[in-house]
Order: sequence, then C-alpha cells, then structure tokens
Amino acid sequence: MMRSRSLTLTSLMAGASLSLGACDGTPNVSQAEAQLNKDPVEAFAYASLDQCKAEDKVSDEECDKGYAAAVKDNETAAPRYSEQASCEDVYGAGQCVPRSQANGHGSFFTPLLTGFIIGRMLDGGGYRGTGLYRRDERYGGGYYTGWGGRVNHDYSTGRTTVGRQGIDPPSAVRNAPARVQSRSTVVSRGGFGGGGRSFGGGRGG
Repeated sequence: MMRSRSLTLTSLMAGASLSLGACDGTPNVSQAEAQLNKDPVEAFAYASLDQCKAEDKVSDEECDKGYAAAVKDNETAAPRYSEQASCEDVYGAGQCVPRSQANGHGSFFTPLLTGFIIGRMLDGGGYRGTGLYRRDERYGGGYYTGWGGRVNHDYSTGRTTVGRQGIDPPSAVRNAPARVQSRSTVVSRGGFGGGGRSFGGGRGG
C-alpha cells in the first residue's frame, strides 16, 4: 500500500500552527474529485504572501497574482454548507465562518482559507493560483483547493503537485452556480467541497 502525506501549512486566518500529517492509502473520492486530480502539475503552496516572496521559487509578481486569485476564488469557490456543524465536521471545530449570499437572500458557512497554491501549467500555460482548505482527518485530511483538487507532496523528491483541473478547472465548472451543501450531501459525498460544483458544469448533489 502506497503511503501518502499531507502538506503542512500555517492558517492564514486562524494563525494556528499545523503539524505534519501522514495517512496510509488514498481517501475515498467521488468521480468528480478524481477528475479534478488528474494530470498533476508542479505547484508551490504557501501559508502567506510574505512566505511566497521570501522563498523565491516564483517571481514576486506571480506571488501577488496567485494570492489575488486565491482571495477571489475564496469568495466564489470556497465549499459552502447550510449548517456550521456540517462544515466543521469536514474542516474541524472553529474552522468555519458564516457568509451571506451575494443577493442578500440567505446565508451559509465556508471553511477558513488556510493558504494558497500556485501551479505551473503545462505547455507554456504560465501559472495559476487558488486557495487551500484543510480537511479533518475523518475526511482524509490534507489540503484541497476550493475546486476539490487535493495537494500532494512527495517527501523523497520535495515535489508538490495538484491536479490541473483542481487548480484551473474548465470554464463550465468555474462558472457553474455554487450549491450550498446539506448535511446529507456531506455524508453521501464524503465531504467533497468545491462549492458544490461537479465536473462538467452540473450542480453537485
């Protein structure tokens, strides 16, 4: 059985220090999540904009762009839950905050942004950035993008990767209306987030 390890970051909003985690095997994933994790690209994950610039793995300009994309995606692509308890069941106690619908009708809960990731796109596609969220160990642990892509780190090579569509999904997925997930949805889909969107542009269920 292959051994996978989750990436360690420091929470941007909560300021909590996280320790290295490891788990045996691969967590159960939905078909949509499996699609988002295909075609891994090299990536760089950070807890803050200052860390990105200090490590000097990408230019300061790319750090700024990646962070800005993460903040923007956090507004539109952060996983949404109808109840705080449902959100905290997936992301941990105290790790979810209330948000309001853009049209002022109703509210929901989303996990705290714990960092951001910058992926090096293939075929000269430049870089893409988006936010990261940490799941509770009951849901596989580790860090995920708002689109549902899991961040993987190979300690033997020092290489971090994320599925291409988990950081840069097709426009049909990116523009699909977000769905607020209920507790029954969380249980049936194993905590899969991504704002309730499903691959191919349809709504999650």
